[in-house]
Amino acid sequence: MDTDSSTDDDLQQRTAPVIVITGTPGTGKSTTAALLVEQSPIPLKHINVGDLVKLHGLHEGFDDEWQSYTVDEDKVNTQKLASKVPLVLIQVLDELEPLVASGGVVLDWHTCDIFPQRWVDLVIVLRCDHTLLWERLEKRNYPLKKIQENNTAEIMQTVLDEAREAYAAEIVIELKSETTEDLEGNVSRILQWIEVWRTDNLPS
Repeated sequence: MDTDSSTDDDLQQRTAPVIVITGTPGTGKSTTAALLVEQSPIPLKHINVGDLVKLHGLHEGFDDEWQSYTVDEDKVNTQKLASKVPLVLIQVLDELEPLVASGGVVLDWHTCDIFPQRWVDLVIVLRCDHTLLWERLEKRNYPLKKIQENNTAEIMQTVLDEAREAYAAEIVIELKSETTEDLEGNVSRILQWIEVWRTDNLPS
C-alpha cells in the first residue's frame, strides 16, 4: 500500500473535511470530537484511533507500570515506507481509506503524525494548563510516572510541535481546552471552519 499516493478523484469525492483532534491525554479530545459530531449539521464519523490500536492489536501488550498499552511506533507510524508497514496496519488503513476519501471523519488520538498529509484538512491541537491537566489525570487514576510524563509533554508542547512539523502551518490550529466554555467555543469554531471548507470545496 502506498501511504503517500493520491489521485484527484479521491479529493473530488470529498463532501466534508477530514479533521484530526489531537493533544496530550486529558486535554479533552474525545469529548470535543463527540460534541462536534453531535452538533455538526453534516454527518461526521468519530474514530478513536486508540480504540483501533487495541482492537487490531497494534501494540506490544499492556504495561502494568504505565497502565496503558505499549504502542509499537513501527506499526503505527503510517508515514514510514510501505514495506515496513505490517499487514495488520495495512488492513486498518484499507478500512479507513474509503471513509477518509469521502470526508466527514474526525480522527482522535494523542499524536497526529501517523496520518498521511493527503488525508488531513484540519489539525486541532488541544492545550491545557499543566496544573489542571495534572488534576484531570489524577482523577483517571493514572500512575504518577504517567502523569509526570504527560504533564511534561504538555509543558514542552510536544504534540503541538509534532503537528507543526508534520503538516502545513495553515491547517494546524491550537485551542485552549480547560473549561466548558472552551469546549463549546472550540466546537463552534470548528463548525464555522467546516462551513468555510464546504463553501471553498463543494460545487455551488
